[in-house]
Amino acid sequence: MTISLNGEPVDAREAKTIAELIDRYQLAPQSVVVEHNGLAVHRQEWPKRSLAEGDRVELVRVVAGG
Repeated sequence: MTISLNGEPVDAREAKTIAELIDRYQLAPQSVVVEHNGLAVHRQEWPKRSLAEGDRVELVRVVAGG
């Protein structure tokens, strides 16, 4: 299955949900904001949000500095 991840096509066949996609890239969940097909997705919804062929996912890492 191919999805668009941050504007680039990627093979996401091993990741069936957004939670699995976050885990695949070893991202800290508390530091990631997710947009799925144009809609923001709350962290609690990640395990239930299935990925499908052609989906558009944007992962934005939140970084604090001082």
